[in-house]
Amino acid sequence: MTDTLPGGAFTLGDLTVSRMGYGAMQLAGPGVFGPPVDRDAAISVLRTAVELGIRHIDTSDYYGPHVTNEIIGEALHPYPEDLHLVTKVGARRDEKGGWPPALAPDELRQAVHENLDRLGLEAMDVVNLRVGGVSAPSEGSLAEPFETLAELQQQGLIRHLGVSNVTAEQVAEARAIAPVVCVQNFYNLAHRDDDALIDQLAGDGIAYTPFFPLGGFSPLQSGTLDGVAERVGAPPMTVALAWLLQRSPNVLLIPGTSSVEHLRANVAAVDLTLSDEDLVELEGIGG
Repeated sequence: MTDTLPGGAFTLGDLTVSRMGYGAMQLAGPGVFGPPVDRDAAISVLRTAVELGIRHIDTSDYYGPHVTNEIIGEALHPYPEDLHLVTKVGARRDEKGGWPPALAPDELRQAVHENLDRLGLEAMDVVNLRVGGVSAPSEGSLAEPFETLAELQQQGLIRHLGVSNVTAEQVAEARAIAPVVCVQNFYNLAHRDDDALIDQLAGDGIAYTPFFPLGGFSPLQSGTLDGVAERVGAPPMTVALAWLLQRSPNVLLIPGTSSVEHLRANVAAVDLTLSDEDLVELEGIGG
């Protein structure tokens, strides 16, 4: 099975996941708030992702809020034994659609239980502690919230732990408390502040999962990217994902979409091998 996983396989602790995953954030309504415009289409995207071999779905109960997890449960439960769900905690949604932090121990415990309840699980495969701002880390200790998640792991509610939107120092702090299997930070062709961190984590066998791999709310726009895409005969966003897969073997992708067509274009990145010339040209985008 692992030979046919899109993008190949990577191990998170004792879990084998596809390097090409799926990010569920866009299943919620506009602005990641409220219900989707077309719930049936959202369900179709999830089921198609599994049919294409994706075995790594990234979600959070504060998408919607609650919407994406409810749709995942409706579309895929009971889950295939080899499908692994990754969630994140550390924020909540307010009435205006904002993302205030929710890092107090009681808030984190409630968030984990709500993820479990809405997904219909007894234990989460991976829970990422999300800290920092919307797309950039903030300095400071994450010891107290991460210790809370480590306690929930000891209780059997979480199998593995990760961190999100963090500095290298915060990664080290978390690893001193409990094993970390993945780091999820803002990274893509045009935003490469974490180059050194990716290489360090690769040496330690820890996954790096870029959020906003295609630019997020401001999609990647580059004449260089367009030129390479035209040369290799693939859509620019497919090329951007292929570059990430070739960036390092510990990079896991979770591009999100609410469209089956776009999902297929994303997955096509696993079959696109960029030449050394392509890679050098693309790396100049973030230089």
